[in-house]
Amino acid sequence: MAIHAGVSVGTVSNVLNRPNLVAEATRERVQAAIGELGFVRNETARQLRQGQSHVLGVVVPTMANPYFSDVGRAAETVMNAEGFDALWCTSEGSPTKEQRCLDFLEEQNVSGLLISPLDLGAARVAELHGRGLAVVLLDRTTAGVCSVAVDHRAGGALAAHHLLGRRHRRLVFVTGPRSIRPVRERHAGAVRAARDAGLDEHALTTLEQPEMTASAGRDAARRLLELDPLPTGVFCGNDLLAIGLINELVRAGVKVPTEISVVGYDDIDLAATAVVPLTTVRQPREELGRTATELALAETGDPEQHEHRQVVLSPELIVRESA
Repeated sequence: MAIHAGVSVGTVSNVLNRPNLVAEATRERVQAAIGELGFVRNETARQLRQGQSHVLGVVVPTMANPYFSDVGRAAETVMNAEGFDALWCTSEGSPTKEQRCLDFLEEQNVSGLLISPLDLGAARVAELHGRGLAVVLLDRTTAGVCSVAVDHRAGGALAAHHLLGRRHRRLVFVTGPRSIRPVRERHAGAVRAARDAGLDEHALTTLEQPEMTASAGRDAARRLLELDPLPTGVFCGNDLLAIGLINELVRAGVKVPTEISVVGYDDIDLAATAVVPLTTVRQPREELGRTATELALAETGDPEQHEHRQVVLSPELIVRESA
């Protein structure tokens, strides 16, 4: 290409990597040669030469939940502003798949990782660090590594206090798998708030669902309608569960919130536009995505001086018609 354009190899490199250093006429000549020859940059080879890529790997459980999409959009906005791109993987709720994702991202020579972990032990994190990767955990707080999380116990308590404040005394907590720590913490915060308010175990029912989807919420509603007596207040572990549950209750002729009030968690965009606008606990998901990316980029830029931070964000109750 350099011969075709009548310039040196160094000039071609500058046009590709530092175009501001090249005179406009020369730059145009090189770009014309690139077009004529059909040149495509070998990004992998360039990264290997430089020893570091401008790519961050992102591992989340699923992209079907709009919560993770919102976190991801905020993260990519920060990456793109700094000249970085994202390489996405989904673990699909499988620890084995999660490990395959991490292995794959290492092979792609990413500079750092944002991970919403399922089963990521301290030894694996240390191994990733030892290979020169910046690691930031999403929605977890762990010593020895950067993390950004939400105070889910406080969020669960917010939901329960809201229902209790409206004189609900027969409560159901619809949760996802309690093997997932944020789910477990939301449930624990709600249970503690209800017990502190004097409710005994007979006034509290937990319906654990295998997934946190709208269809799982629909199934939970069918289980709920078999309870005797019926609850008057329901806290769902996320908005998708809550929306599916409300849709099924309405289909069965139950009035929401007159007969049963429902509170969700996340405040995804669908929450405000549901058939019954959803009262929910808002997670600051954009702030979570931005902060996590900033921490990863800071560690990537200066790993020797970087100090790990564990950032905990506060949730907020958003009151709408469902409760």
